[in-house]
Amino acid sequence: MTKQDKPALILIDIQKGFEDEDIKYWGGRRNNLDAETNARKLLDFWRQNNLPIFHIQHCSTHPKSKFVEGKPGNEFQDIIKPNVGEQIIKKNVHSAFIGTDLKQQLDKSIIKKLIIVGLTTDHCISTTARMAADYGYDTFVVSDATAAFDKEGADGQKYSADIIHGTALASLHKEFVTVLTTKELKTEIDI
Repeated sequence: MTKQDKPALILIDIQKGFEDEDIKYWGGRRNNLDAETNARKLLDFWRQNNLPIFHIQHCSTHPKSKFVEGKPGNEFQDIIKPNVGEQIIKKNVHSAFIGTDLKQQLDKSIIKKLIIVGLTTDHCISTTARMAADYGYDTFVVSDATAAFDKEGADGQKYSADIIHGTALASLHKEFVTVLTTKELKTEIDI
């Protein structure tokens, strides 16, 4: 495998603020409670194979957010805590590319393939995945290593986390990215 064939694992916003059980804060229940466990399986594989890893950390500028730097919610969840030497990219908007040097680091390392996991499917995962595709990266989103929360529409209609997650992935698949599961990943991208 040449340097440019090495896919990068992009772990987005797997932070302690999402461990909070405050349903009112998030708008409802969360789906895919195994998302972090599946992300960890991939992280272990990337570490064992010395593949590039980028941890994305949301650092909100909104004072009431759980993700403000210095608040406990801003910290990475223990299950995926970065090792010394692993890249940490801090962002304060939905896309991991805006206001960061992620693209420059990927391009400098001649990385063309991105594997995206993390939270939440309809926000930072979707936004980052769309931008990655628009930048020309061969992009994959791992469906069982991402998750969403229940939502309420502008008309008051309630949508389950499973519907939000599923429609977000459906909007991405074959248009911007390839959506697959943790199990399918090794076979599908030839690593």
